[in-house]
Amino acid sequence: MFGFGVTELVLILVIILVIFGAGKLPEIGAGLGKGIKNFKKATTGEDEIDVTPEKKEIDEGDEDDEDDEDKS
Repeated sequence: MFGFGVTELVLILVIILVIFGAGKLPEIGAGLGKGIKNFKKATTGEDEIDVTPEKKEIDEGDEDDEDDEDKS
């Protein structure tokens, strides 16, 4: 793995721990995992995202009922 030994990996982990702190490491790991997962999906060519806007249906019957009550 790029010529890194156990000592170098432990040293890099300690430096990252000092910079980001112990509380942020799980968030960083989760973010990296999601990023790698999304990258793999993007490279395989699977398009799962639908960007077409949804049509909002307006229930006009309720508005007419309220207007009738005000007039009477």
